[in-house]
Amino acid sequence: MTGPDGEREGFKAGLESSDGHPVVLVLINAVLSVTFAWLLVWGASFVDIVQFSLTNVAGVAIAVFVFTFVVSRP
Repeated sequence: MTGPDGEREGFKAGLESSDGHPVVLVLINAVLSVTFAWLLVWGASFVDIVQFSLTNVAGVAIAVFVFTFVVSRP
């Protein structure tokens, strides 16, 4: 049966109770952190604030990864 908003009964409860697989969350966090770090370092190098290098991208990526990991913990 469908509810008043057209959803099947239990579907909303199932989505709300699912936390997701931790490995998938960590991998997505890592990929997005590296992408965002690359963008930040590229932008900063474009305006001559820092030099674009793998070391700078890795450092910013680690900082973003740790920050998002700590902030998103329940």
